[in-house]
Amino acid sequence: MDFKASKSIYQQIAESICDRIISENLQPGDRIESVRDMAAKMGVNQNTILKTYTDLQQVGVIENQRGIGYFVSETSKQIIFNQRKKEFYDDILPEFLKQASLIRLTKEDILPFLNTLNQTIS
Repeated sequence: MDFKASKSIYQQIAESICDRIISENLQPGDRIESVRDMAAKMGVNQNTILKTYTDLQQVGVIENQRGIGYFVSETSKQIIFNQRKKEFYDDILPEFLKQASLIRLTKEDILPFLNTLNQTIS
């Protein structure tokens, strides 16, 4: 995984795990890699993975079964969708609208892209 400087490594790893969940590469009930295995796979310190797993557990995306490991929670997908929608409305959309305004994009400039999005979703 290539890490970007714009976000902390543990957040990028958490996003990667969440991406695997919403793309259904990880299903509710699936066991995820141990802290040690994930650290080796990502080439990071085990404490970084522990921070990632702790954060994901606190929001309910994963569950720790003591002595067995970490598992994807039954409600993980909905939690991730809700978080990402909030981030979209709170951060991404306002920045998009600001940039669109600065470069004087019109509704007519943007509509073809929205129509493409609707076709992708359908």
